[in-house]
Amino acid sequence: MVQIDSLTTEQIDRLVRTALEEDLGTGDITTDGILEQDRTAAGVVTAKEPLVVCGLDIFKRVFHHLDADAAFPNSTVKDGAEIPAQGEIIRVQAQVSALLKGERTALNILQRLSGIATLTRKFVEAAQPVTVLDTRKTTPGLRVYEKYAVHCGGGTNHRFGLFDAVLIKDNHIKIAGGITAAIERMRKTHSGTLEVETVNLDEVREALAAGADIIMLDNMTPETVQEAVRLIDGKSKIEVSGGMTLDRLNAFKGMGINTISVGALTHSARSVDISMNLLTDG
Repeated sequence: MVQIDSLTTEQIDRLVRTALEEDLGTGDITTDGILEQDRTAAGVVTAKEPLVVCGLDIFKRVFHHLDADAAFPNSTVKDGAEIPAQGEIIRVQAQVSALLKGERTALNILQRLSGIATLTRKFVEAAQPVTVLDTRKTTPGLRVYEKYAVHCGGGTNHRFGLFDAVLIKDNHIKIAGGITAAIERMRKTHSGTLEVETVNLDEVREALAAGADIIMLDNMTPETVQEAVRLIDGKSKIEVSGGMTLDRLNAFKGMGINTISVGALTHSARSVDISMNLLTDG
């Protein structure tokens, strides 16, 4: 499976262009009407709550698009760093017009990605030593950025798309006529790892007998998962999935599972509270 530990310039610019076009449209009529003479100023970005920061390169690029001379003095914080409440994240120095026009776009991205990284860090710390995976339940068009945020939070990327790993799910099983048939068909064309989704112990037994490399235990109770672990007995890797929360996570610790996939990392993460205040004296 693909893992993303950085974003390319092309990926960053694509998001920045789209986001700025969405917000600026034909121009910032308020800033253009009030600002009589442009000048340099500084913006200080502060965490209003404890968070794991993510998206700093995108944040910087927003202002570089608006002011080629934008600078970020004493910029030492890196993506993945834990920032306390009221802690300074970054400082930007640029033309006032650029600061006012780029503020919301830059903060929206930083808040969203930091929210995902922050929630991921909580799951990773709670799940240790089990690996926390993300899912494909991402915002359309933003998957690469959201999966990068999961990485910054300490999580591991599951499939990036339908192209980089096999996961035989319930509807595949229905179409094939069963787990065994689905695995047999895939083995004819694919020599790599095969993962199969199961929803009960009978399906676990069938997946195990058919030679699944990874068996996903989907929406099973802790008691059923424990029995499935006993049945599998180390013959396949085990992934637990389905409605995982921080509270529910505790019930699966110490069972011998390998990974837990958490859709909430990307579909339910709350944007964290970050502000930017202008220092007009530069």
